[in-house]
Amino acid sequence: MAAVHDPEIQLAQKLASNEKPIRTKALKKLKKYINVRSQKLTDGFTSEEMLKLWKGLFYCLWMQDKPLLQEELSNSVCTLIHTFHDIDGQLLYLESSLKTFKREWTGIDRLRMDKFFQLIRFMFRQSFEMLKRNNWDSSVVSRFLELFATELLNSGNGAPAGLQFHILDLYLTELGAVGASELTADQNLRFIEPFCKTAAKTKDRTLFRAICNSIFNTIIDQAPYAIEDLMRELKEAESSDSGQSSDDEEDPVKQINGSKSYLKQGAHESGDSDTELQFDDDDDDDNTAPVLQFDYAALADKLLEVSIRSSTPSHNRERLYKIIKVLQDLSEGLFPQDGYPEEVSTDEDDEMFASRKKMKRGNARKL
Repeated sequence: MAAVHDPEIQLAQKLASNEKPIRTKALKKLKKYINVRSQKLTDGFTSEEMLKLWKGLFYCLWMQDKPLLQEELSNSVCTLIHTFHDIDGQLLYLESSLKTFKREWTGIDRLRMDKFFQLIRFMFRQSFEMLKRNNWDSSVVSRFLELFATELLNSGNGAPAGLQFHILDLYLTELGAVGASELTADQNLRFIEPFCKTAAKTKDRTLFRAICNSIFNTIIDQAPYAIEDLMRELKEAESSDSGQSSDDEEDPVKQINGSKSYLKQGAHESGDSDTELQFDDDDDDDNTAPVLQFDYAALADKLLEVSIRSSTPSHNRERLYKIIKVLQDLSEGLFPQDGYPEEVSTDEDDEMFASRKKMKRGNARKL
């Protein structure tokens, strides 16, 4: 049994104090403590120690009432992930946060729920920032995705449904906010592979519908904005490289489905400044949130690969095939005008997801 005088217990107790000055001082001490201890190669934090610290951090926010101070505190707690000097410590910090959220979730009352929603959003934002600072290293991304799937998606993870749904809703938004300008289509596909695998094998229909709605349908919904973003970048690249020209013209559909970095490199190769896609150059476009680029054909292939397995429930396979069809249409330049089929994300009698309209193929337009 841990001694009461262990620094982790002492810090946790002070972080959960009723007095704000004590909590503020304890948070500063914790940052210094993490900075010093994580420098030691042979004396890193254990999982038990980190869970004790995160329990203190959880109740530190619990005790904070004013919204602006809650936001400031949440940001301070989440940026502590950058205080660690190694990837192991950073991933342990993220893992302990998820374990703490799962353990404490059912005890959060509705009046406090919003500030913990915010804390979770900030935690993922800083986790993606951590990956960015590591130049999106493939091995680090793999470890992050494995941790994410283990704690939130795989069967038997113990994650409350409300926590899963909230993280599904923020996942693409926060990833786009951090990495939209850098990540290629191939990298973005890798970030959603855990959802593809889970959608193909889960027997939890509620989780399946949530993944289809928050991940796959969001990608489909954002397709026009993603292409508009690319065309704007192409236009900017042409302006900056106006003195250079090339006889080779790239196929617009191929450009859209290619990686973002490829598009940036080949933007000046188009000899014609006008494109078949016309977008309004309104000032409001500058306020559009960053959108991730996807190779829709590759995503369709990935979903097809996992959905044809014998272990995939027929209910899941049927709906995944409909999503695959929409993605294949997008890869060929067909854009729906009036939304997407209800069957893509929901049962016909599911009121929660029944807001989408039937797609009219006759109104689809081609690049």
